[in-house]
Amino acid sequence: MQPYFFIAVSTKENLEICKKHAHAGMPSTMNGLWAYLEIKEGDYVSFLYGAKAHNLYKVIGKEAIEDSGFSYPWEPLYRFGRAVGFQYRLYLKPVRKFEESLAREGFQYIAENLMLRGGYRKTHFQADQTTLQSTSQLPEVYSGEPEPLSLPPHKNFTPKFARGTKTKQQGVFQLREIILHSLIRQHLSKSDKLDDLFGILGFKGFVPEDFEILTEKALPRGYVDLLIKDSKPMGRSRIIAVEVKLSRAEMKDVKQLRGYIEELGEECVTGVIIAEKISKRISSPDVHFMKYEFGGIDLKEPHTFEELLSAIRISSG
Repeated sequence: MQPYFFIAVSTKENLEICKKHAHAGMPSTMNGLWAYLEIKEGDYVSFLYGAKAHNLYKVIGKEAIEDSGFSYPWEPLYRFGRAVGFQYRLYLKPVRKFEESLAREGFQYIAENLMLRGGYRKTHFQADQTTLQSTSQLPEVYSGEPEPLSLPPHKNFTPKFARGTKTKQQGVFQLREIILHSLIRQHLSKSDKLDDLFGILGFKGFVPEDFEILTEKALPRGYVDLLIKDSKPMGRSRIIAVEVKLSRAEMKDVKQLRGYIEELGEECVTGVIIAEKISKRISSPDVHFMKYEFGGIDLKEPHTFEELLSAIRISSG
């Protein structure tokens, strides 16, 4: 199943440019880079502006532009007196045409996420498969072709990640927790890896193909890093709440996750903490502890997202 994302757009003028050219740009920030890594070719996206969803597209291409100030065809954003370009790009194929309020039936998942956040404050939001099915059934199929966009001459680069002083190199970024979220989500989105996780948890009869993995589900108490849930629940939904820690998991993380489990209710079958290290002082009967590692990779050296994705391993803590 293909993930579905909503891309937040800052102004109506920018939205019209996005729709005119079937082209999306994420800002030259860590959140922009996160969105660029999260969204893959073949995924589906819609634009989000003014509490409305705009059009359904399939991602057909991506590029990361070397110049962080590159903003064409949009005007740059200004934050704290500094111009911010749109360094990360998605090329899109229009599928369906619509402009629908998030109050519409079928958009509950994304609407609830936004309400609990008190606004956007993010470059992108992942929606569930129910939302994708809803938008795929809207009546107007996109006809015609978007206007071609010819970008000025530019160079591309492949983002790399490391820990330590190597991140001072151009195009090398600190490996942060939000990047780890994406790595673990994409790792567990492979059926065999999710099946391995279910085996560690002792869940017999859980079929990986019946589940989807979503990033940052908003709850009244905060944000669940990853949510594993039935993609097409029948009467009841099985949910696993996952908290991801870049370094060491502590007792405060257990308390936080237990709060999320309580918010999610009886359909939440368990909680999981995935961290590099697990403190020996923590335990909880309703939380499983797991460790991640990058087999054979020295994180002091820069590596691409795909290299990290191929190397990541998750095991019982």
